[in-house]
Amino acid sequence: MKAAVMREPNKPLSIEEVTIDKPGPREVLVRLKAVGVCHSDVHFWDANFPVETPVILGHESAGVVEAVGSMVSAVKPGDHVISILSPFCGTCEYCLSGHMSVCHTINKDQFQRQMGEAPRLSIKGEKVGQFLNLSSFAEQILVHENALCAIDKDMPLDRACLIGCGVITGVGSVFHAAKVEPGSTVAVVGCGGVGLSAINGAAIAGASRIIAVDLSDEKLQLAVRFGATDVVNPSKVDAVEAVKELTKGGVHYAFECVGLKQTAEQAYHMMRPRGVATLIGMITPGVNIEIPGIEMLVTEKRLQGAIMGSNQFRIDFPRFVELYRQGKLHLDDMISDRIGLDGITGALQNLKDNKGTVARQVVMFD
Repeated sequence: MKAAVMREPNKPLSIEEVTIDKPGPREVLVRLKAVGVCHSDVHFWDANFPVETPVILGHESAGVVEAVGSMVSAVKPGDHVISILSPFCGTCEYCLSGHMSVCHTINKDQFQRQMGEAPRLSIKGEKVGQFLNLSSFAEQILVHENALCAIDKDMPLDRACLIGCGVITGVGSVFHAAKVEPGSTVAVVGCGGVGLSAINGAAIAGASRIIAVDLSDEKLQLAVRFGATDVVNPSKVDAVEAVKELTKGGVHYAFECVGLKQTAEQAYHMMRPRGVATLIGMITPGVNIEIPGIEMLVTEKRLQGAIMGSNQFRIDFPRFVELYRQGKLHLDDMISDRIGLDGITGALQNLKDNKGTVARQVVMFD
């Protein structure tokens, strides 16, 4: 199969012929049809987060099952599926208590081939790293069955792939992690794919006021289409004070979708007493967040993280497909460009340069 291989950080990905193994026990081979280019891929491409090379990046994908290994029960050949980077084992404390999105951070070895086994991906005998259990910048993926969810075949796969990361992270954080209440007020800091999804989720949840915060006027205009009632550009005003003024004291819920110390602290300060701030953006390892401890105590503000929207994805994904059909989930508006496999490096650079017109660029196969 052809895949976009990263051999060095910040260098163009090379389109190479990669050998993908046959599915073993509980493994599924998927022919990909569409892959979203996510800012999380940029963090590894530009070495902000470490990754061993050579590696195939990419993790926001949808396709059709080609073959299954032994003991696979979740999907069958011909099924249309969405992948996710947070597979679940189904037996640990976190899965059994309904917090399966945490499972892959604790039990990661269960979803990968072990030392001594043939690698899933290789080039002329050299092992190629499988990024986040997926490696979706390729024509095919070979993954554990619990990294997949079957969906209705009439769902367009270029829209479906977005659900597998950006949408579940944003909407899921609103529904599951923060549990936004109807009539409440919300601030979303950062209006990329995840932030737009959080805005969309807040609108579906019935928030009365949704304030989009971003340095790009183009992204703020897009945020209005996703449900934002107000917009704030921190390059023009003090974002925290603007949000407090709009809401007469601060929001009930704040979402940080950038991954910076400054914006995380801003999200906390935008809240009223008993507010909940949820950190969604990928904050660089080693960076600490500073908030006033006594204020957190006396105002009962809460600061929390949410990985992959605290998802229960085999329940969430079919529901999101239905929300799209009803016109409530605005996946069509999120796609800013459709590209080929050879356009991935340019797409990563667009995200790194923070181009205001880019929400989600989607790699199309066939």
